[in-house]
Amino acid sequence: MAPPAMGQSFMSANVKKPLFHKRSNQQEVIGGEIGVGEELSYLLLVNFSPIHRAKCRIINEATRGYLLRSGERSGVTMFCSEKKSLEVERIVKANDHEYNEKFQYADNRIHTSKYSILTFLPINLFEQFQRVANAYFLCLLILQLIPEISSLTWFTTIVPLVLVITMTAVKDATDDFFRHKSDNQVNNRQSEVLIDSKLQNEKWMNVKVGDIIKLENNQFVAADLLLLSSSEPHGLCYVETAELDGETNLKVRQALSVTSELGADISRLARFDGIVVCEAPNNKLDKFMGLLSWKDSKHSLNNEKIILRGCILRNTSWCFGMVIFAGPDTKLMQNSGKTKFKRTSIDRLMNTLVLWIFGFLICLGIILAIGNSIWESQIGDQFRTFLFWNEGEKSSVFSGFLTFWSYIIILNTVVPISLYVSMEVIRLGHSYFINWDRKMYYSQKAIPAEARTTTLNEELGQIEYIFSDKTGTLTQNIMTFKRCSINGRIYGEVHDALGQKTEVTQEKKPVDFSVKSQVGREFQFFDHSLMESIELGDPKVHEFLRLLTLCHTVMSEENSAGELIYQVQSPDEGALVTAARNFGFIFKSRTPDTITIEELGTPVTYQLLAILDFNNTRKRMSVIVQNPEGQIKLYSKGADTILFEKLHPSNEDLLSLTSDHLSEFAGEGLRTLAIAYRDLDDKYFKEWHKMLEDANAATEERDERIAGLYEEIERDLMLLGATAVEDKLQEGVIETVTSLSLANIKIWVLTGDKQETAINIGYACNMLTDDMNDIFVIAGNTAVEVREELRKAKENLFGQNSNFSNGHVVGEKKQQLELDSVVEETVTGDYALIINGHSLAHALESDVKNDLLELACMCKTVVCCRVTPLQKAQVVELVKKYRNAVTLAIGDGANDVSMIKSAHIGVGISGQEGLQAVLASDYSFAQFRYLQRLLLVHGRWSYFRMCKFLCYFFYKNFAFTLVHFWFGFFCGFSAQIALDTSYWTFINHVFIWGSIAIYFSILFAMHSNGIFGIFPNQFPFVGNARHSLTQKCIWLVILLTTVASVMPVVAFRFLKVDLYPTLSDQIRQRQKAQKKARPLSSRRPRTRRSSSRRSGYAFAHQEGYGELITSGKNMRAKNPPPTSGLEKTHYNSTSWIENLCKKTTDTVSSISQDKTVKL
Repeated sequence: MAPPAMGQSFMSANVKKPLFHKRSNQQEVIGGEIGVGEELSYLLLVNFSPIHRAKCRIINEATRGYLLRSGERSGVTMFCSEKKSLEVERIVKANDHEYNEKFQYADNRIHTSKYSILTFLPINLFEQFQRVANAYFLCLLILQLIPEISSLTWFTTIVPLVLVITMTAVKDATDDFFRHKSDNQVNNRQSEVLIDSKLQNEKWMNVKVGDIIKLENNQFVAADLLLLSSSEPHGLCYVETAELDGETNLKVRQALSVTSELGADISRLARFDGIVVCEAPNNKLDKFMGLLSWKDSKHSLNNEKIILRGCILRNTSWCFGMVIFAGPDTKLMQNSGKTKFKRTSIDRLMNTLVLWIFGFLICLGIILAIGNSIWESQIGDQFRTFLFWNEGEKSSVFSGFLTFWSYIIILNTVVPISLYVSMEVIRLGHSYFINWDRKMYYSQKAIPAEARTTTLNEELGQIEYIFSDKTGTLTQNIMTFKRCSINGRIYGEVHDALGQKTEVTQEKKPVDFSVKSQVGREFQFFDHSLMESIELGDPKVHEFLRLLTLCHTVMSEENSAGELIYQVQSPDEGALVTAARNFGFIFKSRTPDTITIEELGTPVTYQLLAILDFNNTRKRMSVIVQNPEGQIKLYSKGADTILFEKLHPSNEDLLSLTSDHLSEFAGEGLRTLAIAYRDLDDKYFKEWHKMLEDANAATEERDERIAGLYEEIERDLMLLGATAVEDKLQEGVIETVTSLSLANIKIWVLTGDKQETAINIGYACNMLTDDMNDIFVIAGNTAVEVREELRKAKENLFGQNSNFSNGHVVGEKKQQLELDSVVEETVTGDYALIINGHSLAHALESDVKNDLLELACMCKTVVCCRVTPLQKAQVVELVKKYRNAVTLAIGDGANDVSMIKSAHIGVGISGQEGLQAVLASDYSFAQFRYLQRLLLVHGRWSYFRMCKFLCYFFYKNFAFTLVHFWFGFFCGFSAQIALDTSYWTFINHVFIWGSIAIYFSILFAMHSNGIFGIFPNQFPFVGNARHSLTQKCIWLVILLTTVASVMPVVAFRFLKVDLYPTLSDQIRQRQKAQKKARPLSSRRPRTRRSSSRRSGYAFAHQEGYGELITSGKNMRAKNPPPTSGLEKTHYNSTSWIENLCKKTTDTVSSISQDKTVKL
């Protein structure tokens, strides 16, 4: 048949298909459903012209998937290309490259790197000069290249600037090199592709849409595939989705019956020319809708027929699949967040400070420029002959303009480039402190903590929100069978000699299972009474263990050593089946119709008549089996709240006792299941099974009819007991959560696991407690339901009169004000919020997300269940944007990468799900408990040290820079430097490095183990502080240090004044001599000023210094007279000094008279 053209709608079929419509005023595409027999149609953006459609940017907020095609995408935002059309549906034909290439689908090559060889230099320089400081120093360098305004050489700026930019560029290039290396490793993986009617090894990057790929057991899936056939019966295969949702349990996928017949026949697979029409690339991991057209028939496709990239094929010898989405179009890549440039709050503060300081620098320059203009207009004419100025250059305004830029250059040290170099050095040191921390070293796997970035250390001390994965992060993902209740008796408790319940200690010996075959080596059970009951042949105990061995969906296989290995869909089932195996009831194998077990050494094969599968509504699963004697039994296990309602009335006493046991188990944080069975009559079962077959064949209300039949047969059950399984937390999780909560850090759990499991872990970690006032569960399936549930939850939290938002979109300023007011409200009591993934998708819409955030931030604990990787990132972005808080995300799997990239700080745990999270993280370690030390120790220290350093650095540079500003008033605003730069730099290096060398030399000598071993008697133990102060040598050292520090300076100054007096010193000495020569009666009374601004430059600030300059008496004459210049200078100076003294005396007298009048 001819394939449909691009944009052509699906043909009518009796299946449900996706419907896409356009919301008003928003260019979004929303997914829904249409009824049976209706056509599937797509709506283009008719409001846009072709040019606009080629240039527009469309963000899909509803499904984040039905987007414009643009070659390579980043996240879910893509831009249209004029060469590529809007993709609203995908059409793929198997084994036909020529047909598929006209749609310009992306190939299977992935790019996570940031630069290429050609783009590295321009892009990196552009990014670096976005930093205000770098742009500032670049402008400064340009100014220094102008000789008319620069009094400093240009290389004093360009050398450190080039050094900083080069170091940063090398670091960025190194990081991107490793990204390229990682991309090449993935792109060059080998996969078997059907080419020209034979299987050929091909690199992943060369795989095209429409290719047929063969996968073998334990292989990674190269692209999103439509499963065609497999080695298992009925086209089944098992995949592990740890990289997608973090779950290590197996998922089942099943091929269409028409394609499963292809098997492994290469010739038939090569002739397969089916056409798949499906939805456009999107990020929904749990949904897929499409249609396969082949052999004049159409077959609906759903998520159960698709194997996604990132999955691993398990427990299946081989399978064949057809590539639907490749490379950036795969759901894994659609969920991978964009790598963002992270910077700390101190960096952002520094940018603001640089702008303010630059404004301050401009003000200083303007003041000095104005001073220069005034000085030039009044005094500068006398210097023109001396300075050889041209006659035309007499403009004081132009002189002030040049002086302004000269002072901008001279005073630039107020923000020196060395500040950023010093900050990077300090951060590098802090990173090494983290790497060297032995208390964060995991010795069991020899994994140290690692700071994978050096720019975020001080931000660790400012964390307000932690977003944590559950599986593998808080837990070990290891389920252990701990206790059980059988026929009203608890097994698994440990008692002392007096029969009192005690804790398990190292001295207590576990049950010895070594005598049994096929036992789990790591399983431990400390209650010997259960083994005694088994050996005594207790029928209830035997039936209990038989149920655990039969009622499950576990798959078994033997490894090369002949050991029995279980592949489980749920870790809970694995724990129960393993426990039964250790107690002598061993699950051996299964077929679609039988289950073979070993009961206390005797092989028994049961006929599997039906499996009543588990779902979130039923919260239980059952199997119906027939034993070799012909008895038919229904075995059921599930949540106690559901299963207890199905019990026979004769179980009342046992029900009450078992309920108490379950409450005790739950109080200890154990995961519980109730266990029950029912004997079935052969005739009744045949009638029921006939009705079940009819219901399976029905076309209307099929699910409802099947659920009703399940309810009918799962009644009048006989209670056997209950199980208690421990989902082992990582060591120290409870203490870490408690400490972080005391530090006012809120912890949100974002997990892909089901709700019940997440709640149990919340209780186990003490994030959820029975003492909480209320736990709000949001589980609505529509936006209206979610909004209503949020409204009711907030009414309970704040009261009926709470000013709750009506859901309308408001401005960002109003939103922020509303959130700030909510924070100020007092919430009495502890509350928790639990929300499912499908509800979260509606809650994250623009008109509901503010309500969600307001409620969540008022709760002590927030747990998000069944969330996709992209939803995790969206939750983090929501808090970052509207709470303006520093966030940290921690996870261990590939499904956490988006969240780790979105948060301010990303932490990866080296767990059992690979290294994807570690490679995308900023910090990594092996255990969740190390997060406490990372934040509360290293983060706090880094922040304090950096703040103290910045305060000192700004003080030092302001003090140094203002000297030049002050000196400008004494040098005619001529833009001369007061301190020689090279001299100042040399003194800085000598004192800094010299003091450090001396300090560490003395420290090494005083505290070195080697020196102490050589001279032990020279280092007596002093004791505490008060004892040390009684040592005479201490006071002698203090005295000698003081004298040694003060005496050289005092002696140097006295000798300098005596031997090489300056002009000011000579004038001061002569002034003192004249005062001594005057008669005492002529002295006027002196009045001390109440406030003095005198400093080291006090003489220059006295009134009359300007008169000295304008008189020209301190200037050398161009042609000196034959008389002695020295005598003339002394005479003139004396005359000036007398005038100065007279003015000073008159001023003091006038001040005294004013004070007398006031009194």
